[in-house]
Amino acid sequence: MTTTAKPSAPVAIAKHIYTFAEGSAAMRDLLGGKGANLCEMAEMGLPVPPGFVITTETCREFIARDGSLPDSFWAELRGYLTGLEVEAGKHLGDAENPLLVSVRSGGKYSMPGMMDTILNLGLTDRSVEGLAAQTRNPRFAYDAYRRFLALYGKVVLEIEGERFDTLLDAAKAHAGVTSDAHLSVDALKALVTQFKALIEQESGCPVPQDAWEQLRGAILAVFRSWNNERAIIYRNREQIPHDLGTACNIVAMVFGNMGEDSGTGVAFTRDPNTGERVFYGEFLRNAQGEDVVAGVRTPQPISRLYDEDAALYDQLTGLGQELERHYHDMQDIEFTIERGQLFVLQCRSGKRTGAAAVRIAVELVEERLISAQEAVLRVSPEQLEQLLHPHLKPGSDVTPLARGLDAGPGAAVGRIALDKERAIEMHAQGEDVILVRRTTTPDDLSGMLASKGVLTAEGGRTSHAALVARQYGIPTVCGLGALRIDDDARTVFVNGITLREGDVITIDGGTGDVYAVALETEAPAVSPEFGALMEWADAARRLRVRANADTPEQAAIAVRFGAEGIGLCRTEHMFLGDRLPSVQRAILATDPEVRRRAIFDLLPTQRADFIGIFEAMADLPVTIRLLDPPMSEFLPDPVQLLREIIDLMHDDRDHPGIAARETLLAAAEGLHEVNPMLGTRGVRLSLMIPDFVEMQVEAIIGAASHVKRAGGNPHVEIMIPLVAHVSELTRIKIQLDRVAQRTMAEEGVTIDYSFGTMIEVPRAALTAEEIGREASFFSFGTNDLTQGAWMLSRDDAAEYIGFLQQNEMVKIDPTASIDRAGVGRLMRICVEDGLRANPNLKLGICGEHGGDPSSVQFCHEIGLHYVSCSPSRIPVARLAAAHAALGDRERDK
Repeated sequence: MTTTAKPSAPVAIAKHIYTFAEGSAAMRDLLGGKGANLCEMAEMGLPVPPGFVITTETCREFIARDGSLPDSFWAELRGYLTGLEVEAGKHLGDAENPLLVSVRSGGKYSMPGMMDTILNLGLTDRSVEGLAAQTRNPRFAYDAYRRFLALYGKVVLEIEGERFDTLLDAAKAHAGVTSDAHLSVDALKALVTQFKALIEQESGCPVPQDAWEQLRGAILAVFRSWNNERAIIYRNREQIPHDLGTACNIVAMVFGNMGEDSGTGVAFTRDPNTGERVFYGEFLRNAQGEDVVAGVRTPQPISRLYDEDAALYDQLTGLGQELERHYHDMQDIEFTIERGQLFVLQCRSGKRTGAAAVRIAVELVEERLISAQEAVLRVSPEQLEQLLHPHLKPGSDVTPLARGLDAGPGAAVGRIALDKERAIEMHAQGEDVILVRRTTTPDDLSGMLASKGVLTAEGGRTSHAALVARQYGIPTVCGLGALRIDDDARTVFVNGITLREGDVITIDGGTGDVYAVALETEAPAVSPEFGALMEWADAARRLRVRANADTPEQAAIAVRFGAEGIGLCRTEHMFLGDRLPSVQRAILATDPEVRRRAIFDLLPTQRADFIGIFEAMADLPVTIRLLDPPMSEFLPDPVQLLREIIDLMHDDRDHPGIAARETLLAAAEGLHEVNPMLGTRGVRLSLMIPDFVEMQVEAIIGAASHVKRAGGNPHVEIMIPLVAHVSELTRIKIQLDRVAQRTMAEEGVTIDYSFGTMIEVPRAALTAEEIGREASFFSFGTNDLTQGAWMLSRDDAAEYIGFLQQNEMVKIDPTASIDRAGVGRLMRICVEDGLRANPNLKLGICGEHGGDPSSVQFCHEIGLHYVSCSPSRIPVARLAAAHAALGDRERDK
């Protein structure tokens, strides 16, 4: 985890603030995305309330000055505030004609809900009376005041927001209403009194009755929020730089809570779940914007607005289409209706599911708004991965427990967790989790990211929970009104059924259904738009993409996902199951000839394995790694064997199973190594007991011969693992080449085959010039290369790597993404030295890093020819490779 980089000293800034007339969409770095878009919409003549933007530079200055701003800034702010008052015809804090403003964050990149907002700023005990008289609506005035007090208390004074929610819930219960929109003016006045008392009790001072002091506090709080925990988590997840800072937008308030002719909403110019070109969104009558995005009330679908006011609906949809054409992308629009008049408060490129991202990108090409290359860049590899989200298998006769709103992609099965802390704890214990909340807030982000799915009682399809779900591909159901949560008892109650924290449920984010049992899921089918996008990606990329596949079935799946060969076929998996007894006979044999016969008993089955793989891959290259693990892995655990022997002897000392187990135990103890993964395995085992790999090579070449006689054209790459010294590769290659030549002679077929090695030992990377003269290809085994470079076991490193990240010592987990400075340096040396010795050397990667987008980018940079990954990640790697190539083209312009 990383925090904002603090400049060494504050830098004097000549201009801190821009009016909407002074800015444009091109000024995102300085004005943030929200501020730049407000300026652009104002320039387009759209109905935007007046306001101004305090720059991201000012936020960086605030951080450099340890949380303060110079007097020159405050003087500049007074001048711009005066200009806003003149434009609005009102004055901040005025007792008779008060100007109210919103104070909102907005960085260069959209970070929905991660930083703070304050609405209705400028209300005091005096100005609230003026607002009531001016609007002739005391209920509206006091509703606005209680909202301001809650936000100011939470954001500026850092009082727990739930304290205000508790008082609001009690007021609704006392009044016998379910919505705050139905509270009377007297009830709201009482809430104002209670909120003020809570603030003074918790902070030790009252809310300022000077509107200027309110504004000062709000601006500083917005800048502080750049470095709150949820914002840092979000930026880490999205790889957004921490030193950008946020802008602060000061905008004259317009009010959606002035009665039933007013309202607020969020709309998308296309469906963010599916990508369908329909106007999508929600709105609430007599409400302010936070009510929708916070999910505290469940809104109505935007189509209802058409039924109530067709002209207003048409104005809103027309405005959305204008913005989409202007920005060439699907737009997310926040709007307010004040007494029948429409205002636009924000627009931005809308967050969307992976499926929607693909469909929108392809359709924008068809509409000639963007190019095919731009469409490829519009879809992130992570979004593409969402397309492979599971959905429920059809045919289940289980009745849903309840149905909420379909708010996020895919289906999820997991155990109930009732808060983010419990979700994180259960996830760390290896559990699949469904986070169940009344509503989620931005503070819940870490718990949502630890969960397989999210279920909320309140909120709609544009609430915080739904927005985060779409962005990260988390299956989510919102607005399940029948859901009741008892935090004290750690239970949930739905339609007469009580479930406890830890119970398993299934949610379907595509339908909104919730089930009280675990249901089976399956991978979805891909769309025609997916095929079109992948064609464009394949045309753009240089890096080839292969699959890690060990069986014909996996190979066939890989081909369907677009694999251009197999980069890693692990043969050790072929020695298990019903073949294990033959392996164990070979290990136990003391006579070399008996051992060889036991090993070659496996030849027919090994040959059949490879025939199936070669047939599935047709004429694509197949890299087969010869036997890699130590012999001890094919024997039972010695401790377990000893326990079995003791148990048998306890019952019957003459039990016939004792002798066999004692023989296995002696062999296991004889083969015991303190660290077997650094012991006699890979090429070391092949040199000492060559029978295994000789049998494998005979099976490989024999299988290829069979397939070629049948009309195929297999291309075989035989990979020798764990080479540390060139002499190891030289010696074993001579032995195995004899086997290959003899087998081809016996079969009467010539096969295209070659020998190479897996670069997984740091010494091999550093002596690549020597090894490159003996190898036809290098394939980086980055799993073991990382373990060797870091001297860490992948199986045990999670806790320590987590510690490093939490303490801001490293940015990435090197077991998940290539450590470019360390492991990456070894790879660069190996590539350069290997090609110097052998310009025709083929270079690839077969560790699971081959499916990580950042690692794919690095492999492109250092000039590898292909990456190889699990079949399910092939589309992700193909798109990441295209992004890498298109990025090169952008830099070359």
